[in-house]
Amino acid sequence: MNDSTEDRRARLKILGAGIFSLLLVLGVARFAYTPLLPLMQQQAGLGVAEAGWLAAINYTGYLAGALIASLISDLVLKDRLYRIGMLLAVASTAVMGLSTDVTVWALSRFVAGLASAAGMLLGTGLILNWLIRHHHRSELGIHFAGIGLGIAGCAGAVALMSQWLDWRGQWFAFTAIACLLLVPALRWLPPPDTSTVTASGQPMNDNPPSPLFLRLFLAAYFCCGIGYVVSATFIVAIVDRLPGLAGHGTLAFVVIGLAGAPACIVWDLIARRTGYLDALVLAGALQVVGIVLPLLVPGLAGALAGALLFGGTFIGMVSLVLTMAGRYYPTRPAKMMGKMTLAYGTAQILAPALTGWLATLTGTYASGLWLASGAMVAGTLLLLALKRVERRQACLELAAARCPQQG
Repeated sequence: MNDSTEDRRARLKILGAGIFSLLLVLGVARFAYTPLLPLMQQQAGLGVAEAGWLAAINYTGYLAGALIASLISDLVLKDRLYRIGMLLAVASTAVMGLSTDVTVWALSRFVAGLASAAGMLLGTGLILNWLIRHHHRSELGIHFAGIGLGIAGCAGAVALMSQWLDWRGQWFAFTAIACLLLVPALRWLPPPDTSTVTASGQPMNDNPPSPLFLRLFLAAYFCCGIGYVVSATFIVAIVDRLPGLAGHGTLAFVVIGLAGAPACIVWDLIARRTGYLDALVLAGALQVVGIVLPLLVPGLAGALAGALLFGGTFIGMVSLVLTMAGRYYPTRPAKMMGKMTLAYGTAQILAPALTGWLATLTGTYASGLWLASGAMVAGTLLLLALKRVERRQACLELAAARCPQQG
């Protein structure tokens, strides 16, 4: 491992670019919508069902971006699309304050979804490729801290700005913040190295998983996508509607972000000791508890404890999954990341719209939370099945290695 001062500085700069890009594309372009949702419902006439559809459209854009990422292998093209995505994140944020037309909002949310994919998949893939190429640990915990910081920062900003600005003014304020985040997100990420060897001249080889492993992994991540998106999209509105908790939804969102900021680093450390699949199973089980706690434990304590568990697990699971994808395909990490995100993103299109419909039908978001928790249970069971597949594959490889010796 290269421990030179210059290389360490380069690593911190690369990771800094990743943090600022996630602050921009997820913290502002994506997650500012969640704490602003109650304000938009009160001041701009946004209905519950329409709110769900806007979230679903956002994930449609994210899914389209994931599809693009899964189809391209050229690092130079990925770098160019990443930079375009950063600019789209700023533009889509500005558009939200320019109109009260749901169609315009829908277009903005779709473009913001494309920008999110650029940061999450293309940016993450470029950063992971650089880390592997320069013999650093292929861990993304520090990079993904940008998601938690973005969630907490946006929720805190909305709570502060709501004293002076209406919903429209806050979208314009977020546009100004986005312009500031754009500079390091673009400047600190260097052009990609397109060679097939590391900085020391060692070849970079892909080590793909078995087809069965990949199918189960995709199914598990689809379930995790449902578990994640309901709380991530509606948590502010959900908590605000619980008895005695009106006005506390933004606080729960802040707790999610604060829990998520260090969580990826913590889950990296856990994965070093337990392995990635065991870490994912543990995170999935804890997330199930976090999703249903607001329903099972009345009052603010239950809501905040659930937010703490949810925030401390969902970002960690995304980080672990995308790190695994990058390790299987170090020469083209965004390719498998894109496939995993297609599964995750498909769930994120279906679940918000279904949750919005159920909330309109029942007058409560509780049914959406039960749907999310059930999906997470299924996803965790599939991750346990993956452990058996992995063990069986290891045994087969060991037997194949011994065959020539026995012969």
